[in-house]
Amino acid sequence: MRDENEAPVFARVDALLESLQTPLPPPEDRAALRMSAQLSREQFADTLQCRAQDIEAWETGTSEPGGIQRAGYARLLTGLRVLNADQQSKDAVVEELHTPRLPPQATPQPRPASPILQTHRGTRRGQGFPRGPLAVIDQTGQGLAAYFADQSSTEVPADHLVDLLQWALEAGIGRDKLSTNDRASDPLLVLTPAAAQFLGLPPDLHDRARLRLPDSHPQIVSLRAAGFKLTRRGFGPWARAHLPVTDGKRASVQLALTGWGALSDRDGWNLPPLAPAPLAKLLGTYTDRVLTPRGSTAVCGQELMTALRPPTRARWSETDRRWVSSSNPGALWKPIEPAPPEAHEAHPLAQGRHPQDAMDEEAWDWSRTPTDTENTEFAHVVGIDLNIAFIAAASSASVGLNSPPRHIHNPTFDKRIPGTWLCDLSHITLDPRLPSPFTSTGQPPTGPAWYTTPTLDYAVRDLDATIKPLEAYIRDDHGPYLTPWYERLRDAYLATMAEAGIHPDIRQDEFLQAMKTLPEADPALLGLLSAIKATGKGGIGKLREGPRETTAPYQRWAALDSPTWRPDIRAAIISRARVNTHRKMIKTANRTGRYPLAVLSDCIVYPAHTPNALDVVPSGPDGRGIKGMFCLGVNPGFAKEEGTQSLSWFHQQHDQGLNPARYIKNS
Repeated sequence: MRDENEAPVFARVDALLESLQTPLPPPEDRAALRMSAQLSREQFADTLQCRAQDIEAWETGTSEPGGIQRAGYARLLTGLRVLNADQQSKDAVVEELHTPRLPPQATPQPRPASPILQTHRGTRRGQGFPRGPLAVIDQTGQGLAAYFADQSSTEVPADHLVDLLQWALEAGIGRDKLSTNDRASDPLLVLTPAAAQFLGLPPDLHDRARLRLPDSHPQIVSLRAAGFKLTRRGFGPWARAHLPVTDGKRASVQLALTGWGALSDRDGWNLPPLAPAPLAKLLGTYTDRVLTPRGSTAVCGQELMTALRPPTRARWSETDRRWVSSSNPGALWKPIEPAPPEAHEAHPLAQGRHPQDAMDEEAWDWSRTPTDTENTEFAHVVGIDLNIAFIAAASSASVGLNSPPRHIHNPTFDKRIPGTWLCDLSHITLDPRLPSPFTSTGQPPTGPAWYTTPTLDYAVRDLDATIKPLEAYIRDDHGPYLTPWYERLRDAYLATMAEAGIHPDIRQDEFLQAMKTLPEADPALLGLLSAIKATGKGGIGKLREGPRETTAPYQRWAALDSPTWRPDIRAAIISRARVNTHRKMIKTANRTGRYPLAVLSDCIVYPAHTPNALDVVPSGPDGRGIKGMFCLGVNPGFAKEEGTQSLSWFHQQHDQGLNPARYIKNS
């Protein structure tokens, strides 16, 4: 009979004999599997009850595990391999969803791939992007050089555009995805005029109307011969060249040609003249805080919306036993026709529409004549400007998603439902020294008009008005689509201001002093700050983008087929910004007796005793602003001093029919 002390020994022997038959992957694959799951050697060691040095030895092949540890190690690596393959399958679906398509008639004929291209297709791109998100390419001596965001540089072994694209695909350039269902960003190559000329590209575009290189150009022919395709925009200032998806791997490069107008002031960048290295650093910081540039700042604002809430996601299908494409909840994933009152004036739905039937949810452009009391009491005017006011208004805003507007008559107003409501607000009486919150002119409404949900909610909740809508176009599917977009731009803005030495926790007087020295900051930093703000402003504008080319009236244009062409969302953002400002105007008037003299968008002009914003914006006992009122500070929605002038200057502007809020900064 076996001694009871032998049982544990025999059990360990049996486990050892069994484990010896357990295969393990090669040492180099063991480390790769661990790192693909972002696990440390210490985590492996803790799980397998061994030392981290043992894991290192097993991964380098200097020793092998045995016994139960071998079986456990093999099981762990097998599980990671399954998870990795599962994720690669999911990523392949995401890559396929994001791959640009050419229209059938524009698909080039297949041509034989170059040896370089075949080499790329036979290799696997490693995870991570050690070179950062982009490279600025410039000519140096007899060749090209690449300057990266981390201020390193290298020679580029490329004489032709195809060689350059191939180098970019293999150089470890790119950026990790911004959200779970997004994809990693393609490498961005910013070509200086000298680099473009070295590669055989013209110094300027002759086709200024379409801003693209002719398809017959030798460089375009070479690209297609090498298997590269272009998007429908063709090869212009911002061009994207890509290879077909192979084995679930995407191979695409974004190009920006500065000599053709990429990164120009016209596109909202407003960057100072920079050498390649500092330009790479600036664009790299923009990428870290916002996203990899993909066009104008407005385009980047729109692309950021999509990157943070992609229209599609990969979903596991039990029926098909694979990852399949599906719509992404909370995103905009299909074009939606606007309600007739929301339609752009060039939209087919606007044909035959009377002006009073169009919704007018726009920013204020209003000024008034100072009263006799104000003329006697005040000698100055001060303009205060609200920080990224419209971006801030997008935070937590519930907007329509993918359901078309539903038309109803005599609806009961519900502040929880995004919609466009026909309602008469002319009976609401307000102090004439305030602009009306219901019109862009600031003049009181004279009859029924179309309003967004935030405007009517303000009338009911803050102004105690009784309303009775006549009609409405409501959206049953809704959610806070733009909240992550706001949060990313907010963080980018605050991080850049902090880099300039301006933080949210300083007193109002300290903030004013810091803002006076801001123009003396590094021009590159100021350019970055301007680009971030323009990204938000331009992205909101893209929600109601008009036709770019002159066409026959009421003909559709390309932007209408985008899921992010949503004038109703833009109107709701502007409405929220306007009523938020009006709410602060009332609280300021109740506390200080001060009323605005002019408003233009997010700039408000107040009468003042002294030419200082502290004369207009009161401080609390801690030196900071008072909650619910205008506050001086760096936070979104807070205010900064826009400019100061004399009251006589205000009269001169106003008497000429000009809005003083437009000129108080530049005068």
